[in-house]
Amino acid sequence: MGILSGKPEEEPLHSGEVYNLWSHLFATKGTLVTLQVLINHTGDHDLKVFLEDLTENCLKQEEQQTEAIIKQNGIRIPPAPPARPDVQVEDIPAGARFNDPEIAVLIQKELLSGKMFFSYVSSSSIREDIATMFDEFLVQRTEYEAKLLKISKEKGWLVPPPLLVK
Repeated sequence: MGILSGKPEEEPLHSGEVYNLWSHLFATKGTLVTLQVLINHTGDHDLKVFLEDLTENCLKQEEQQTEAIIKQNGIRIPPAPPARPDVQVEDIPAGARFNDPEIAVLIQKELLSGKMFFSYVSSSSIREDIATMFDEFLVQRTEYEAKLLKISKEKGWLVPPPLLVK
């Protein structure tokens, strides 16, 4: 097991990689539960489909890949909050319900913060497999952010800053 062995999976993780992997897994587990809640609150079909796709094809994959590396390296898995039950949007009182445009903004912020974190982790990793994995997460989040932007524009939810028109 050498640092420059050419087999990244055999190289030791440095303390920053351990912390970043564990932190990402902990945050992802929480985000998955938050997405369950937001899916329950969503009334718009397109947004609901997007959130379900984001959950299944992005965040759960990130969770699985990160958890596998953590387990391979003998690191304790972080706890996960309890899953939330599925409910119908009509069963949530109007004053307690998130609106679809609010959900879109919350998810956009989550995607953006994830991209910033992934860029940091990738640039601070010395194991190529860790850096590559987080680069892939960044690309995937960028693709989902573009899909969400399109939905927000189509639905009229996007509130642009003042536009400079001359």
